Amino acid sequence: MTAEEIAQPIDRCSQKHRASESVLEQEAPVIVTPPKKNLLRAFSSLRQRNYRLSWSGQLISLLGTYMQSIGEVWLVLQLTHSPWQIGLVGALQALPVLLFSLFGGVFADRWPRRRVLLCTQTAAMIQALLLWSLIITGSIQLWHLYILALLLGLTNCLGRPTSQAFVVELVGREDLPNAIALNSLLSQTMRIVGPGIAGIIIAASGVPILFLLNALSFLAAITGLMLIKKNALHAQTLQPASASERQSTWRSLREGVDYTWHTPEVLLLILVVGVALLFGSNFNVVLPLFATDILHAGATGFGFLSAALGVGALLSVLWQAWSNRRSTIRRVLLGVVIFGILEIAFACSHSYLLSVVLIAGVSFTETAFAMQTVTTLQLVAPDHLRGRVMSIQILFFDGSLPLGYVLMGWLSGLYGPVSAMIVGALLCLLVAGAGWVWLKAAQRSRHIDFS
Repeated sequence: MTAEEIAQPIDRCSQKHRASESVLEQEAPVIVTPPKKNLLRAFSSLRQRNYRLSWSGQLISLLGTYMQSIGEVWLVLQLTHSPWQIGLVGALQALPVLLFSLFGGVFADRWPRRRVLLCTQTAAMIQALLLWSLIITGSIQLWHLYILALLLGLTNCLGRPTSQAFVVELVGREDLPNAIALNSLLSQTMRIVGPGIAGIIIAASGVPILFLLNALSFLAAITGLMLIKKNALHAQTLQPASASERQSTWRSLREGVDYTWHTPEVLLLILVVGVALLFGSNFNVVLPLFATDILHAGATGFGFLSAALGVGALLSVLWQAWSNRRSTIRRVLLGVVIFGILEIAFACSHSYLLSVVLIAGVSFTETAFAMQTVTTLQLVAPDHLRGRVMSIQILFFDGSLPLGYVLMGWLSGLYGPVSAMIVGALLCLLVAGAGWVWLKAAQRSRHIDFS
């Protein structure tokens, strides 16, 4: 079967105009949550078989992915003893996501998403196997890592927007906030557990086994996807009625950008949160400076501050999963405001214990408003455009982080970490204020409340 034969319909002109004109006039479905507010409520999405299969497979696969990430860094260090080369390999893996993720969104909407994920998981498994085979045969060279990092980045261009768009098909709109929170919980947990296990394995057996274990871990994700019942998916795009309704890649890409540009709710969320992350999410640059120069806590203090970031994010996703409530633009903007205020408080603090609590609060708030944004975008976007909308979100959110690191590093060099962080936080508050004015203007023009 060719790509043309399995292509999904992207849109009809009438559907496009109706979507852009009426999306704000439709109330987002009310999230119905179980009446008993017990701890099991945080895992309500796992009641659905399809999501349970996908989540379980990802649990093992992500563990292997984070183990390989540590192995890759250690391998580059062994080959080159150059921190710059470590950064270059990481940049090569991230570069395709920034350049081509929009095209990944097009294909995520054009082809059956389960099939796309099977292909991307298989490609990532082959990449890990190639790395393992090159290492154990003693033929690994630095240029091999460059090429394989680029190939993995290209795979992620397609896999990441498809994976995000596939969640609503697994659980439906009612459990979507909970499912997104559980996915984030899984990622945050494996981000902590994976590197720890990898360090133990490197000490005991060396680097090569990490790549083999990662390759084998993809079998769990692939098996989970294969066992998913297609007839139980909640939102599926229909096959095109005729070849004349199929669109070129460029036209499909333009359609996704046009929808985002002409849908105030979507555009506001992507721009406001993307710019807020640009100015505010820069902990990797300033945190070591705060630990050493401001709080005088040394390497140990830096470790606990970094751990507080992880704890804050983990508590946030647990709270999001337990509450499973409808996200709104007002809550997102309020989260950005609280985020900026907490950053200013952290920058002004000279008490180490208070700083630990504040940085955990910063991480908690950032994770909350970012997850609420993703949930709202998935609820608002039509099924046939969801992949493209999520690819634009990935471009703005992920693309803002490297630029933010450069900006904050420059400001820190000129004025010190305290002034740099305060400037970034004030810009976040300014962005939130602009978003609030935008929201009010959109409400007045439409005479409705979509907050």
